[in-house]
Amino acid sequence: MSQTHPIANPDTITVYGADWCPDCRRSKRLLAARGTAYEWVDVEALPEVRAELTANGYPAIPVIVLPGGGILMEPSDPDLVAALDAVAAVPGTETAPAG
Repeated sequence: MSQTHPIANPDTITVYGADWCPDCRRSKRLLAARGTAYEWVDVEALPEVRAELTANGYPAIPVIVLPGGGILMEPSDPDLVAALDAVAAVPGTETAPAG
């Protein structure tokens, strides 16, 4: 699922997830393997954030918000790679290497 995030042009990738979630761990591994910096938001520690995601149509995790406002919910590795490559191809929205 890919939509536009209501927050215009976030500066960084934000991953909403939980440590127990295998799909979240898989997406974090892929981001790390690519050297892509991201902000991690643990929805288990912030239940109000989880409730907001669910209320806005994102009941599954991870929810990944990309620079430019694109959203992926529970993406496969190929879908995440394609989205990261698309963001990197747009001038001014490069995904920063982790550092």
